[in-house]
Amino acid sequence: MTLFVGLGNPGSKYEDTRHNIGFKVIDALVHDLGARDISKSTFYGELYRTSSALFLKPTTFMNLSGKSVLPVKQFFKVDTEDIIVIHDDIDLPFGAVRFKRGGGHGGHNGLKSIDAAIGKEYLRVRVGVDKPERKSQVADYVLHDFTPEEMADIPALIAHVVEACKALTKHDLDAVRSTYTLKSIKTLRP
Repeated sequence: MTLFVGLGNPGSKYEDTRHNIGFKVIDALVHDLGARDISKSTFYGELYRTSSALFLKPTTFMNLSGKSVLPVKQFFKVDTEDIIVIHDDIDLPFGAVRFKRGGGHGGHNGLKSIDAAIGKEYLRVRVGVDKPERKSQVADYVLHDFTPEEMADIPALIAHVVEACKALTKHDLDAVRSTYTLKSIKTLRP
């Protein structure tokens, strides 16, 4: 069983923020695959299921994402290697998509929390959201909405990441990487 985890913050206030790109991908996967809601309070998140995969949106707020991932992992006996975390990445330009297994958290508090709860050997789908001019602005930047120009590209970006996630359940990481890595969402424009 594969566990997809989309990182974000709960509530309409955060819906269109850079930090919530993972939630948007999970919503699209759940819709596309017709996953059913199996949420329980013990999972600290919204949890959906198909016959072969689980889809989790932690409702703990970003900095405590591991508190939601751990009980789902344990309850469904999911191996760490079968967990795929979709998250925003300020070290990539807006609309870039990269894939990585393990490694550091790069200062991302959601990843830091998951690392502490389950270790680092899960797969990451890194979605570029660009970064502010100064490091001191990062916390504020990721909690702000995408610009109108960026919002115009979000549907195509989410659709691309959804297809990549589906491919990750059928193909090895190198094959997915060679097909779905993006330098910029603009490369998908007609």
